[in-house]
Amino acid sequence: MMYITTYPLTQRINPMRKLLLTTAAVAAAIAGAVAGEPSFGTFTDTRDGQTYKTVKIGTQKWMAQNLNYKTDSSWCYKNSLSYCKKYGRLYDWKTAKIVCPKGWKLSSREDWDRLVATADGEEITGKKLKSKNGWDEYGNSTDNYGFSALPGGRRYSDDSFYFAGNYGNWWTAPENGDDGAYGRGMSYGSDDVNEGKYDKSNGFSVRCVADRP
Repeated sequence: MMYITTYPLTQRINPMRKLLLTTAAVAAAIAGAVAGEPSFGTFTDTRDGQTYKTVKIGTQKWMAQNLNYKTDSSWCYKNSLSYCKKYGRLYDWKTAKIVCPKGWKLSSREDWDRLVATADGEEITGKKLKSKNGWDEYGNSTDNYGFSALPGGRRYSDDSFYFAGNYGNWWTAPENGDDGAYGRGMSYGSDDVNEGKYDKSNGFSVRCVADRP
């Protein structure tokens, strides 16, 4: 919380002192914004007309919903449209790399590292980023920044689906060898954000981040 000293109207302040106080207040406000106080908006994907909530956290602008653009090598959990409406679509890594709309990109490891640092570190970031509803058991959380991470589950290459409601996985841009790539994950029973290496054929959620916040 930011506190700014105020003075009674009857108290005289010389011009230089007043300037210094004003400058300090502005600097504190800027520091607060950089530290992660969120601001919100919307973005309409012209490819299909879907509108997504957006959130600016620190210096980054994220989609505040999982991407739900239908394309080849993307799936609804258990092939049910109701899950797409709730959690967005699942994409293999190759598709995830190119599926974000113009002006947006698949989030990188560095993007997630910055998000985690802004939200106070891996051990408690999950609690602050997970949505207030949509998680099973006791997984619903505080969603301090409006990021609203949802547990979209996972699809395997044999067309089996697991973990919706319990786990969320999101692809990141870097590869890890010919068959693997990095992703981030959150679970209903933990407050952290973890990183793992996964087979590129898995179907994970996608969070796009703006090219230019």
